[in-house]
Order: sequence, then C-alpha cells, then structure tokens
Amino acid sequence: MRACWFPIVAFVLSGVGCREGAGAAVDPPAPSVFARTAAVMQLFESRCLQCHDSRKSRGGFDLSTRAKLLHGGESGPAVVPGSAPKSLLMRLVRHQQEPAMPRQGQKLTDEQIALVAAWIDAGVPYDRSLGKGNDNVAWWSLQPVKKPIPPSVDAKYPEWSRNPIDAFVLAKLQAAKLTPTPGAEPRTLLRRVYFDLIGLPPTPEEMDAFVAAWDSAGAKRQAVYEHVVERLLSSPHYGERWARHWMDVVHFAETHGHDQDVPREHAWPYRDYLIQSFNADKPYARFIQEQIAADVLFPDDAPATTALGFLAAGPWDESSLKDIREDSLDRKAGQYIDRDDMVGTVSLAFLSTTVQCARCHDHKFDPISQKEYYGMQAVFAGVDRANRAYDPDPGVRAQRLALQKRKQELQGGAPVAARLLKDAGVAARVSAWEQGLAKNAGWKVLDPVAFASAEGATLKKLEDGSVLSGGTKPERDTYTIEAVSSDTITALRLETLTDDSLPHRGPGRQDNGNLHLTEIKIAAAPAGAPMKRQPVAVARALADFNQDGWDIAKALDGQRGTAWGIYPAVGKPHAAVFVFKEPVSFPGGTRLTVTLEQLHGGGHLIGRARLSATSAAVTSADITLQPLPPHVQAILTKTARERTEAERATLAHYALTQIVDAELAALPKPRLVYAAATDFQADGSFRPAKGCRAVHVLKRGDVRFPLAPAAPGALGAVSGMDGALRIADPSKEGQRRAALARWVSDPKNALTWRSIVNRVWHYHFGRGLVATPNDFGRLGATPSHPELLDWLTATFQEDGGSLKNLHRRIVTSAAYMQDSRHRDAAARIDADNVLLWRMNVQRLDAESVRDAVLQIAGKLDLTMGGPSVKHFQQSPGIHRTPKVDYQAFDPDAPGGQRRSVYRFIFRTVPDPFMDALDCPDASQFTATRTVSVTALQALALLNDPFMVRMSEHFAKRLAGAGDVKQQVRQAYRLALNREPAEREATLLEKYATRHGMANACRVLLNSNEFAFIP
Repeated sequence: MRACWFPIVAFVLSGVGCREGAGAAVDPPAPSVFARTAAVMQLFESRCLQCHDSRKSRGGFDLSTRAKLLHGGESGPAVVPGSAPKSLLMRLVRHQQEPAMPRQGQKLTDEQIALVAAWIDAGVPYDRSLGKGNDNVAWWSLQPVKKPIPPSVDAKYPEWSRNPIDAFVLAKLQAAKLTPTPGAEPRTLLRRVYFDLIGLPPTPEEMDAFVAAWDSAGAKRQAVYEHVVERLLSSPHYGERWARHWMDVVHFAETHGHDQDVPREHAWPYRDYLIQSFNADKPYARFIQEQIAADVLFPDDAPATTALGFLAAGPWDESSLKDIREDSLDRKAGQYIDRDDMVGTVSLAFLSTTVQCARCHDHKFDPISQKEYYGMQAVFAGVDRANRAYDPDPGVRAQRLALQKRKQELQGGAPVAARLLKDAGVAARVSAWEQGLAKNAGWKVLDPVAFASAEGATLKKLEDGSVLSGGTKPERDTYTIEAVSSDTITALRLETLTDDSLPHRGPGRQDNGNLHLTEIKIAAAPAGAPMKRQPVAVARALADFNQDGWDIAKALDGQRGTAWGIYPAVGKPHAAVFVFKEPVSFPGGTRLTVTLEQLHGGGHLIGRARLSATSAAVTSADITLQPLPPHVQAILTKTARERTEAERATLAHYALTQIVDAELAALPKPRLVYAAATDFQADGSFRPAKGCRAVHVLKRGDVRFPLAPAAPGALGAVSGMDGALRIADPSKEGQRRAALARWVSDPKNALTWRSIVNRVWHYHFGRGLVATPNDFGRLGATPSHPELLDWLTATFQEDGGSLKNLHRRIVTSAAYMQDSRHRDAAARIDADNVLLWRMNVQRLDAESVRDAVLQIAGKLDLTMGGPSVKHFQQSPGIHRTPKVDYQAFDPDAPGGQRRSVYRFIFRTVPDPFMDALDCPDASQFTATRTVSVTALQALALLNDPFMVRMSEHFAKRLAGAGDVKQQVRQAYRLALNREPAEREATLLEKYATRHGMANACRVLLNSNEFAFIP
C-alpha cells in the first residue's frame, strides 16, 4: 500500500488516497555508477587538475584521461582498478604517504575519499576526458550535430519499434543487460500527459472517455492515445504550461529585486508573448531572434516588441543604476553587472553555457576567454531595462511611424517647412490650422519679467517662456512670477511642464515627480504703476488632471492643509486654468503678479512652470490647447501678404509641428512592456544611452582597472561557427543585437539546438539527456544518450524548429509511456534510472498543484492574458519596496482563481504557499526545480487559507452528488481520476461524517497520489 504523502496526513487518516499494489516505499538507493563517476570527475577537476592535467602534470602525473591515470607518474602506477586498498592514489589522498594530496587547499573530506575509493573499486570508469587544454576542441557539446541512424530493435519488443527514440533507449538498456518496463495503465498515462502538456488534470468525463476508448481499441490503442496528444497540443492551455517553464529558465519576475524591489507593472506582456508563441508553435529560430532583437529584425511586427522582455526579465539594481551619480564608479560597475545578467540570460537559456565564469579571467574549464565574455557584454552596450512603448495594432503602428518620421523631419526647422509648403496639400493644411485658431481660446504665453523663490531655489527662464526650478530643494516654497500683457485678460493658464532634470521628468520636484500647489494668488496693476496692484477674483478653476483628494479647487480654498496635486500622472505636463470673475485690462498694458504657494512640505514643489493668458471665453476643452509662443503671435498679427518668406516658413513650421503633435495625440495610447530599451522616458539620472557605452575587458573583473576596449562578439569554440559577429555599423546598437541573434539561432550552432531539445526532454522525464540543462561544459554532465540527443536535435531542425513536433515524438514514445514501478534488480544496475528502464515518478510543481486544486474545486478561471493578479495586499513601504501581505488576500477575490502563470511574481517577498512547494527564487536562473518533501508542505496544504477555502468549494461541489457515499466516490473521481477502493471509501466516509466533507477534501488533496505523477 502506498503511504500518504505527509506524516500528519497519515496520522489523520491512514490509507486514504492509497492504491493497492503500487509498490512500497524503499530506502534511497546507493548512488549509481553513473552518478558516482560524474561526481569523481567533478572532484578531480576542482581539486586535482590545476597540477595534474595535460599541460602541467607535476611529478609526471596526468589524470586528464583514464589511460594517463593508469600509466601513472614518476612514482609509478597511481591506481589498481578494482582495488582501492592497493592504489597509491588512496594512500596519498588519505595522507598516509608523502606527498600528501592535494598539495593545495584542505584535505579531501571523508565522504570524498570514500567516493574515490568506491570509484576505483568499480574499475576506474571515466565518462569523458578532463582538463582544459587541446581536448576542448573535441568536447561533445561544441561538435556539429550529426544525425545518427537509429539502432535496430529486438523483435521481442515490437512496441519499441514505432518511434526512433525507443530504438536508442532500448539499445542502451540491452547493453546494460536491462529490460524496459511494460506500459502504464491508461489512467496513469492520461494523467501524466495532461499535466505534462497543459499542467491540468483530466476531468472525470475525459478520463472515462479515454479509458473506454482504450479498452475497446485493442491493437489501435496507440492511435487513441495520439488523438489525445493532438488535442492537448492544440489547447490554449499548452502555451500557459510551457511559458511557465521558460519563465523559470530566464528568471522572470515582476519586481526589480535587490534592496529597492519596485514592482514592474508592465512586465506581463512578455509572459503573454511566451504563451502566444508556444501556442502558435513559433519556429524556434524566430523565437530566439525576437527575444534578442525583435525591434531590429522584425520592425514591422510591432507586437513582437514584447519579446524583448527576455533581456529585462532578471533583477535590476535601482540603487546603483538610478539613485547615484551618472558619472560615478558605482554607476559604471552597476552597468557592467546589469549587462552580465543579460549575457547570462542569453548564454544559459539558449546555449546552456556558463559564459559568466569568464568575467574575471578566462574560463577555468571551458574554452571561453575573458575577451569573448566582454565581447558579449559589448553587444548590449546600448540597452537598458525600462518601460518600452509598442502598438499592438499594426495599422496604428504604421501611422505612428509615419508621423514620427514627419516630426523628425520638421526638426530641420523653417527651411524644411518652406520646402514642404510647395506642396498644395501641405499649404492647405497650414491655412486651415490658422483659420481654426479663431475657434479656440487663443492662449498667449506671458513673458516673465521678474521671478523669485522665497526659500532660495534657483529659478531660470527658458526660451519657451517657462521658469525652471533647480538648485536647493526646500521643504516648502513660494514662487512669485510677474509678467506684462497688452491684451484684456479673461483667464490665466498655469502649465506645469516636464524636464529631464526633474525626478520622473516631473513636473514636480518631489522624488516621485509630484507637486502640491497649496494656493494661487493673482494680482493685477497698470504696467506703468506696479505698486497699484489689486487682487484678481477667480470665478472657477479647471485642471486637466486632479489627484484623488487633491483637486484644483483646493488651490483656491484658502486652507494651508489642502492643495492641487497630479499623482500618479507624473512624467507628463499638466495645466490648470483660472477664469476671472471680471476681465482685467489697463490702458498701456497689465502687469500680472502670480504667487504660487507650495506649503505642503516634503519637497512637493513645481519643477517647471509657464503662464499664459487669453481674452476669450474659456471652456473646459481649452485646458489642453497649446498657447502660442510670442514670435508666432507676432506673425499672426500680420496679414498673409504682409508676411515675409521667412515668416511664412516659420509659421508653417510651427503649424505643421502642432498638426503632427495633435495627430500623434489622437492615436490610441501605445502600450508599455518592461523590456530592453534604447529610447525611454528618463527617470532622474537614469536615461537612455543614446548610443553604445564603452565596454572594456576588466582586469579580474574590476571596473577600476579597464584594459582593452571590447568589440561586440560571440564564442569562437563552437565548431563551424565564427565568434566574430558580422556587423555593418557597430555604432548602431541594434545591429549588434541582431548579429548576436543570428549567431545564436544559426543552424550550425550546435549548443543552441541541443540545449532546447534537452530542456524539453527534461520537463517530460524529470531529467535531461544531459542532467545539467544550463551547463553543457566540462563541469556539467555528459549525455546519457548522446546519439539520441543528436538524432532528436537534427530531427527538430528538419522540422523547422517545431516544439510541438518535438513534444509529439517524446510523449508518444514507448519510453515515455512506460510504467514507473520499481524493480530491485534493475535498480542495482542503474539506481538513478539514467538509462530509462522505467518512467520517473514526478511530483507536481507548485503551479500544477494550485491549478489542479482550483479545477477540482470547480473554481478555475480560465481567462487568458492581461495584467498579472497580485495574490497579496500591497501598501507603501518605508522606502521603495512596498509592503506585501499574502495572508490578507481573499482567495475568492476577482482574479484570485486564475491559472498560476498569471500570478504576480514578487522577487524578495515570495508567496509562502508557492514557496513551500518549491516554486523557485525568481532572482536565480532555474534550469531544474528543487523537489523536496517536507512537513512545511503538509502544513501549507492543510492550513493555507487558499487550501481551506478551496476545500470548502470542493465540498460544496460534491453536495449535489448525493449522500456521503456518493460524495466520497465523486471526490476520488475529481481529485485522483479513479474510483475509490472499498476500504478507502469506508475510511473517508467515516472521516467526512465526523469532521465534515471540507476536511475530508483537504486530506484527499494531501495524498501521495494527488501530488505525484507515476
């Protein structure tokens, strides 16, 4: 009888969720010869090769190959295969004889010595040559992919001849004198492939239909199963399942990490890109190229811009990259570290290669130089991580590009406008614009003749008539601005404008870009007699935006504790209009004195202000109209005939600029994605590079000691590939990324294509053909089935990089369809099941547990895409990192029952429930998830508010099934996809009667059978 998953559950209800004959638990087996050999190889490389490889061989002793080890050195043979006690090497490492080994560092531990002894007793097997010298050029992962011919299949195993995968697996098994395990029973098989391909269990109806078809199909059972596989691969939930795997690989999360773990509200479009790409079966080469350089390689595919979230998926150190001086050494060091993460994301995810190990010196074990590492850093010398705008609608994208091109053209000034005016259509548009001026309020910018800060801030007049505040930033301040107008004034307009010198570009000076205008006071006097000024009464005030609770009326209420604010709409200009009760006018002109009191405190000051006036009646629509600059006003006072050619060109230039800006503003707002970006809104000193920053090779990785400049490049050790990237103009950063994208996705790049095939295999079998999916180098594992890996890789390329075809081959193989039962005899030969004599039992990952519970409870919300759901209540923190309370979140809240892939992922404050179930640290690259079984998991599955509430929903769903006996039967069908055995049913019925059905459901969801997939 299978024991329940956790001891606490076994104590509550012994036997529930257990299946007769499923195999008793056994003690962990001793390490297999494969695992032992790999461990000894790594030990030799880390502790011995620095003195005893093909380059140094001190004492004449070289252990880089088995033959050289057996030859020995100046002291004679080092080992006697099969006899550790007779081996000189053992006496040296035990410090029983001089020279005691290793000479450098500490003595080997007792466990390490025992490992080497067992390895010698096993015959001194090597799984590869060791060392870094010339052998590197022959390292398996760097060699071209060659498609081998599948071995012939023993006629005793006809079901293993359908799929070439099985021919390779069976050949390895027979060579080790092992036999495969018979196929799994249909319920196990269906549950396995459902969780593998879509991350959800089958419904009872789906299970019943499959079993019935299977039982009646006879010799055509394979076709019945393959029909299910096709349906699952076509399901939209397939993309959700496999996007989550990729998010592990690239360490995706939605906060910055580090000490200022600020949420990234626009990171989620990258997650949606992944789901859509997997569902569309996007060719893998295109998938690679989009994530590195979509904006350059596919400029017409605007939605593909979201793929650049790949390069920005990892942590970002706001303290180093935004909050310190741009020219500081720490800022430069932060930029190198940030690029290191981008290099790591590319090299680990796509190449399964630890390029970052060459950051301080040439790679100790793999043929990667420090020059090559910094060459890859140079590829990303012009990009940062920021919110990047994109248009999901291609038509809107085309319009925006055309208008932006025209706007850029107009930066040439009046001469460009003069040329454009020769076009009758352009001239007509300029004329129509001028005629339309009579229909608006006619705002005219007031030229400040005097301005001052009461608390010592530096006020500077700019060319556009605005006043910029800088220098000292007092807690509170009052600005006084004086200006003269010759017109009658019916209303005053106050613009708060953005500027790159302000936090978040302003328009306020507060750290978050906000401002608080406590009170505005307006006085007027004759221009020639300023001392006769009198207060101007304001009838009403209007604003284009009001912060919640801080509306524009607060700037006129006479209260020191209230004010007008504009948060969270920072980083953009705003305007407020004050309509006078009576028009103001004096012969000879009017001198206005405007006092802006900003008394809230905390530096909530206006960063840049501009005043305009009008003599027309004002409506709410006039708030957003741009005031006319003085030189344009002067031209408009003349008739068309009176204007010079230069004036006509100047007016046309201004008009065309306004027309383009208006048309751009009329387009739907672009969406934002947190991604690699070269053009983004500056935030204080964090601003676009506007080119490629200088990257140098650093002596020992120290930014204080730059050596030669680094040229953008890739790796030179991949056979058949040139590490020098072909870049027409290296000064254009986009060409650098495009060149790297082409290099990575090149069909000759064996690292790339073997890597993804191995990853997919790993997720299906729980272990890759290479057990270290992120490391195909010398410190990683070697392939257990090298011919199979290359056959799959070559076939994957022939299929055009179709991941769905790869899945199809794997899950329809006899190797995958095997039962997972344990066999002692086979385990004695291959305890780790490296040769796949059975299927591996796998525990559900955290997302599958949560999603399955939601489905079983009848509460799963299958809404796809869109912003992530925060399964916590968020409130402001002491500094930048907000407070996050998962316990306060209601599982029944809107969005709380969507699939786990849509969960907002917080780096430094993980969800305790998901964390307990081994959901990985999103700050780390996760090639393989930890799988643990702990008491904490049992407590989480029993007591977490999510589990308690879903168990209540589960019980409510069962209430319609009939009496307790029928409810228990349906509970098993929903949770475990089978009927309960008589003893199981009796036990659970008694428990449900005594403690309630909701508690019985909690117990059932804690069973081994629910949490593990055999």
